[in-house]
Amino acid sequence: MDIHEYQAKEILSSFGVTVPRGGIVYSPETAENKAREIGGSKWVVKAQIHSGARGKAGGIIVCNSPLEVAQATDKLLGKKLVTNQTGPEGKIVNRIYIEEATDIEKELYLGLVFDRSSESIMVVASTEGGMSVEEIAKDKPQSIIRSKIEVAVGIQNFQARELAFGLGIEPELIRRASETIVGCAKAFSELDATMVEVNPLVISKQKQILALDCKMSFDNNAMFRRDKVSELRDKTQEDEKEVYASDRGLNYVSLDGNIGNIINGAGLAMASMDMIKLAGGEPANFLDVGGGATPEKIVKAFKLITMDKKVKVILVNIFAGINRCDWVAEGIVQALEKIEIKVPLVIRLAGTNVEKGNKILQDSKLNYIEADTLEDAANKAVAALK
Repeated sequence: MDIHEYQAKEILSSFGVTVPRGGIVYSPETAENKAREIGGSKWVVKAQIHSGARGKAGGIIVCNSPLEVAQATDKLLGKKLVTNQTGPEGKIVNRIYIEEATDIEKELYLGLVFDRSSESIMVVASTEGGMSVEEIAKDKPQSIIRSKIEVAVGIQNFQARELAFGLGIEPELIRRASETIVGCAKAFSELDATMVEVNPLVISKQKQILALDCKMSFDNNAMFRRDKVSELRDKTQEDEKEVYASDRGLNYVSLDGNIGNIINGAGLAMASMDMIKLAGGEPANFLDVGGGATPEKIVKAFKLITMDKKVKVILVNIFAGINRCDWVAEGIVQALEKIEIKVPLVIRLAGTNVEKGNKILQDSKLNYIEADTLEDAANKAVAALK
């Protein structure tokens, strides 16, 4: 789960990380008042969407008066921002963050992610802040320093100091920089985050260390115990179909093709999509209904697939191990009694009770194409499309 920049700043601030003064607004009128409330002579108006590279897309505007703040907010609200992370469909701006401008002396990069190979949290830092970590790794890899945090122990003060020295921070600011790094690490581990990124982490001309832009992502599987974090979810920034799926216990990723998939098991789903590509088709989605593919789940899966107007063929590919093909077949029959399917339907069942499952489908008089193998199913789905 991703959250907005201002939400990440509120969280990191509670862990001792210093951020510029700012506030969230939803209209030009409140933006002008918020600028006056923050004070100062210069402000930054930031569009809040779940994406980086907002500045390059025109989503960050520097203003010199409260009136300019209101005008910039009016310009951004409701605008579709297209960045290299959103894809061509972009994301709509529904909220704006007003922040005091900072006199920047130096920009740094600080990020924390999981390093699965060492089963630890990896801190990645660089003296080249303000650009994406991918650009840093490509253009100035020698500027990157790393430090592993043992999950069972947590970050140690000496590690934070070593990172601060490695970034070339002047001695009088080492303690404050160390506190910032420790705060980010504690927020990462205590809130089940999967990523914390401060880019840039700046040293101001007033000798403050500030988190100027922040991102945080969290483990969806841990949100049941993180109520305060899960409440920050902004569903308007997510794909409508993916929201529908996650709220109903389905694993779904929207793709650009036109062959919709209902499959149990992530491995089988990936193999099915590969076979569709090999047969000359394009999958419209990744949809894993899981091992417990009950009739109720199958009904929900069909509702989800029919929400996608790009889908011209539906492929159901179920391999029943802990599940049963007759349960899946009953779910398919129930779904098609409630939902009108106007596109060709290819069904392949295998595994436990496959004979019973196929008989239920045959007796139901459904209009579908039966397939025997994974390759057969993919070929018939592509043929039905053509």
